[in-house]
Amino acid sequence: MNLIQRIVVALKGFLMGAANVVPGVSGGTMALITGIYKEIIDALNSLMEKETWKALFKGDFKGFWQQVHGTFLLWLAIGVVLSVFTLAKLMTFCLTNYPVQTWACFFGLIVASAVLMFRDVKGWGIAEILFTLCGVGLGLLVCTLSPTQTPDTWPFIFLCGAIAVCTMILPGISGSFILVIMGKYDFIMQAVADLDWGVLVVFALGCVVGILAFSKFLHWLLARFEKQTMLVLLGFVLGSLVKVWPWANDSVKALPDPQYGAAALWCVLGVALVLGIDALATRSAKRQSD
Repeated sequence: MNLIQRIVVALKGFLMGAANVVPGVSGGTMALITGIYKEIIDALNSLMEKETWKALFKGDFKGFWQQVHGTFLLWLAIGVVLSVFTLAKLMTFCLTNYPVQTWACFFGLIVASAVLMFRDVKGWGIAEILFTLCGVGLGLLVCTLSPTQTPDTWPFIFLCGAIAVCTMILPGISGSFILVIMGKYDFIMQAVADLDWGVLVVFALGCVVGILAFSKFLHWLLARFEKQTMLVLLGFVLGSLVKVWPWANDSVKALPDPQYGAAALWCVLGVALVLGIDALATRSAKRQSD
């Protein structure tokens, strides 16, 4: 992998990180769009293979590095981390000063992502509808049961990292959206902005454990039940829309002006952003196939 290729991978990682900072756009979706999804799954899955670690323990560091796609993962991680630390302060600022517009934009992003997922599903029948409805019910259940205040303890932060990072490699649902559901989006974004290393290290450890444990299961699940998995995720996205409704947030309820016009505008902008990214990806794919 030459320098240009490494920079390109880092840029794709930056897009994935940006997607996971914003509740509504999936990092997994960005990986699919940029053509690196399969390599990510293969690389993460290799970290759970016995042969991979045998190579390391035998001193075959070069073989170990190649088996885990080390150069690829390194530059991808550089892009993701750079994106998260760059955009966290912006998200904190927007949620504090422009909550209606920000949540409306998130709502538009999620709706547009769901529409694109609907478009990609082929062969709708009773089974497909049932899987989707199960996802909707799960999304509503999670949002309904999610308390408005969750603990700031390190075990819970670890759990948040372990769960949220799994969605980074799942197309259709973002890690930051899961943090919203778990009541820890603002808390983690503020920790990133303030460089609260205690919280960040615990959260990162949760991410490492979660993604290693989940990648093996995901590799198996998508290989056998890809359509069913994606339908449940689609339903989950739809059911969870109640959590990001612009006027459902307590800070927004306290505002004297509901700002319906501004909310509608930013919702449309959110939809346009996702549709624009999808259009560019489609055009890029056509060029590569020609």
